[in-house]
Amino acid sequence: MKPAKWNYRVLLQRRHCSTNANISTLFNKYVDKTNVFSWNSIIAELARSGDSVESLKAFSSMRKSAINPNRSTFPCAIKSCSALCDLISGKQAHQQAFVFGYASDLFTSSALIDMYSKCGELDDARNVFDEIPHRNVVSWTSMINGYVQNDCAREALLLFKERLVEESEIGVDDDEGCVDGVAMVAILAACSRVCEKNVTRGVHGFVIKRGLDEVLGVGNTLIDAYAKCGMVEFSRKVFDEMNDKDLISWNSVIAVCAQHGLADKAIGVFQSMVSNAEADYNAITLSAVLLACAHSGALRVGKEIHVQVIKMCLESNVFVGTSIIDMYCKCGRVNTARRAFDRMNFKNVKSWSAMIAGYGMHGQAREALKVLSDMINAGVKPNSISFISVLSACCHAGMVDEGWHWFCAMQHRFNIKPSVEHYGCMVDLFGRAGYLKRAYNLIMDMRARPDFVIWCSLLASCRIHKNVELGEISARKLLELDPNNSGYYTLLSNIYADAGRWEDVKKMRVFMKNHGVVKSPGFSLVELKGRVHVFLVGDRQHPQHEKIYAYLKELSWKLLEAGYVPSVGSVLHDVDEEEKEMTLRVHSEKLAVVFGIMNSAHGATIQVIKNLRTCEDCHTTVKLISKIIDREIVIRDPKRFHHFSKGACSCGDYW
Repeated sequence: MKPAKWNYRVLLQRRHCSTNANISTLFNKYVDKTNVFSWNSIIAELARSGDSVESLKAFSSMRKSAINPNRSTFPCAIKSCSALCDLISGKQAHQQAFVFGYASDLFTSSALIDMYSKCGELDDARNVFDEIPHRNVVSWTSMINGYVQNDCAREALLLFKERLVEESEIGVDDDEGCVDGVAMVAILAACSRVCEKNVTRGVHGFVIKRGLDEVLGVGNTLIDAYAKCGMVEFSRKVFDEMNDKDLISWNSVIAVCAQHGLADKAIGVFQSMVSNAEADYNAITLSAVLLACAHSGALRVGKEIHVQVIKMCLESNVFVGTSIIDMYCKCGRVNTARRAFDRMNFKNVKSWSAMIAGYGMHGQAREALKVLSDMINAGVKPNSISFISVLSACCHAGMVDEGWHWFCAMQHRFNIKPSVEHYGCMVDLFGRAGYLKRAYNLIMDMRARPDFVIWCSLLASCRIHKNVELGEISARKLLELDPNNSGYYTLLSNIYADAGRWEDVKKMRVFMKNHGVVKSPGFSLVELKGRVHVFLVGDRQHPQHEKIYAYLKELSWKLLEAGYVPSVGSVLHDVDEEEKEMTLRVHSEKLAVVFGIMNSAHGATIQVIKNLRTCEDCHTTVKLISKIIDREIVIRDPKRFHHFSKGACSCGDYW
């Protein structure tokens, strides 16, 4: 064995010294080709080094030399077939393993299961698995992994259950069971795909029972499994209880928090990671933190992360660069995003789509279409997401003809079938422009079943254009699809209120109360000096609430002098006009704007994030405030940005 191993090291060294060196020539010169152990060494090392093609060539040369393989030969040769997804060579190796009596060998059969799984031949993989007389943990893990890799997560969990039943019947002790850390990672990966809370909890209990909760890979996969089930608090608990954490652990929990709207927690975890020097962050970490900044509008933190990106020379990283574009766009700095976009040496379809989406959400549809044109000219084919961004941009600007053109071009020129999301954009585009019947007809012509997003778009358009008939049709569809969403009831109530049908408004309130539907509270966020402040309607919990209301009262007189007239038509209370005006005065975005004015330097831009669509009265009020105090005010609602300056809004009052 030692001579063969030494000979191979010489071979490897000589091969790397010359890029033109032929592996066969070097092998003939330095290795005893009559020795099966020499052949096994070179096949194994080539496979381990990732040179699968040469590994299979060596295996083929060995067979041509009439050297009989042994039980150590086949696993590495089959591993090379797996790496190449070479089913033909894999079947030939399987046949030879059978001829030489090694097909039922545990290592060979496990390699065969892996090879067939990676080639998409699950039935063959399962046949090999079923023919193994005495399976070990590697066999079970290989088959479970095969199911997971081929999107058969439920079959993987059923196989795991089968193993537990088998262990119970033969009385295997917990310490001797065929489940280790590697197997549990595969099982938890299946839980991530099934997304059933009780299943994940049950597997977690098994992990603790077997003492595998200290295994780093198991902990990392558990974080993801709980997150995929929507149980973010459990993901965070698993992370906090891990004694050992690596970069994957930190990246996972930061990404989980960012993706589930817990931006402050994601940023907090990152700051803890840096301050405790637990692990060196990388491009994946920074991309996740940038996502959190984008969701929360934390521009100051986003800029600090951008500085770190520059210091780490990661600006050329297409994923980080795209995250920077997205962050600046969602933090209201679309021009800064464009500068970052222009500095990218390489742009993929996501980079282009992010820039299109950024211009669209800021109401700059012409610029968005220009980026689309540049993208096509650069030889980058737009994908489904790109066209969602394009159609959304047209929708925000009311560009009906352009939107319809690209909706048709997407199908006929780029061979992309419209998804529900594309139809949703078109319904929104037609509806907001006043073409309600055209929007409704498009829904009726859809091949796929319209979802709640499409009907909600039509309902929102009916609210804008005060169409009670189509509004009621949309609301009925929505209550069938998603009966617990309070937003639909609110929109329909607004339609009734606009029509002066207060009895119907009261019926809606009673219906919501009887069915336990609670209206989602509106709130606004404003970031100052790195801290995010939250305001609710009529909020009096903020430490500065007395000063805020006093300043708001002072502003109210100036607003009246500037010609402000309260828009009380859609306030959902059948009360007198004065009470309606008071209700409008304390909307969350007004409180947030006033707080921002009071606590920022003169001339600084005020930026507010709103979880609901800005109402007509607040839109009018903020326009006038921007003129009175001579400040730019930016409000981001769930769909777009409003840039208020000198008494006007970038949306042109079309939103």
